[in-house]
This record gives sequence, structure tokens and C-alpha cells, in this order.
Amino acid sequence: MDTLRRFGISNESFVVVYDDCGGAMAARLWWMLRWLGHDQVAVLDGGIAAWRALGGDLERGPVREHATGNFLPTTVRDNWIIETGELTELLAQGEASLLDARARPRFDGLVEPIDPVAGHIPGAVNLPFNDLLSEDGTFLEPATLAERFAEALRGGSARTAITMCGSGVTACHLQLGLEAAGLGMGRLYVGSWSEWIRDPERPVGKA
Repeated sequence: MDTLRRFGISNESFVVVYDDCGGAMAARLWWMLRWLGHDQVAVLDGGIAAWRALGGDLERGPVREHATGNFLPTTVRDNWIIETGELTELLAQGEASLLDARARPRFDGLVEPIDPVAGHIPGAVNLPFNDLLSEDGTFLEPATLAERFAEALRGGSARTAITMCGSGVTACHLQLGLEAAGLGMGRLYVGSWSEWIRDPERPVGKA
């Protein structure tokens, strides 16, 4: 909370977050603020590239000083996350609609630049986060997004979708995509692949 306050965020603030990688990082902060009950937050579609394309000004040098915020969570939405134990049970029952936001080579187990084990959770469906973006880095139209999710969910409900990635960051981009498609929010497997492989007894799928 101290970091958010240091950034000048208060409970009354409308927060706009952006990055230079299609919202992959910005979506995480968007999700975290909403998880803490702060709904006045948005991601700049297309990020800094879109801002520059519209002729938006940029500043250089040190960040301007600003007043410290007084942010306090109004609620913590623990029903937005899922832990490994519950996920394992749902997978065993065939009731988990699990979407993995990592790039296809990592999902298939062909490469793994970060974690010590390559592959994916058996039963997961690969939906790389950048598949939700147009060539200019902005989100696809809502109807097209809905089609992408319908195909990946294979008839499952978006509201019961579970998103994951390597460490729970780009998985938030899928949550943002669900919202942008008008489908509502699913749940986030925060620990994601890095958590799953901590137990060598858990199964690992490969292409």
C-alpha cells in the first residue's frame, strides 16, 4: 500500500496505467487495484505508442513531485483468485476452463527461458495474450475478442474461466480481455506455472 500512496494514489483517484508492450504489464496493475476494491482504473489501449500516434506530449527528466496519496483498500476480492489445491480438484473433475497466456513455444514445452521446468498444466488451453491485440497493439474489437474466448473456452462460461501464465502477470491481460469483450471477469491463478512446478509430483504436459 505504501508504494501506491507514494505514487500519489488516493481512494478518489482515477488511475490510468500504460506500458509499451500491449498492456501486458499495465493489466497487472489494473487487476491488482480492482482486486483491492479500487474500480476507478483503466488501461490506456495501445499504451504509449498509441499516445504518441495521437500526438500526445511526452516529458523527459525526473518525475514531478506530487503529494502522497491516502489509498486504503475498500475490500479485497479473494473470490477473484484461485489457489493450487482448488485448481487441482477442478482439473481432476474436468470442471476447469484454464487459459494459459504464455507464448506457444513455452506452452508446448519447447523453450523455457524463466522457469526450471518447461511445459503446461494438462487440461489448459493456450491463448497467448498478444492474440487479443491488433497489429498496432490495441485490443481487437469486442465481438472479435468474444469469438477468440469462445473458441478457447470450448463452450465453457467466461465467468468460470481461470487465467494463468508464467507468474500471474500476463494472465491479467486475459482478464482485461474478458472485460473488454463484455464477458465479465474470471479468476486468476496467481502463482501460475512457477507455482505449479514447485511440486515435482504435479503433472506436466508437453506438445
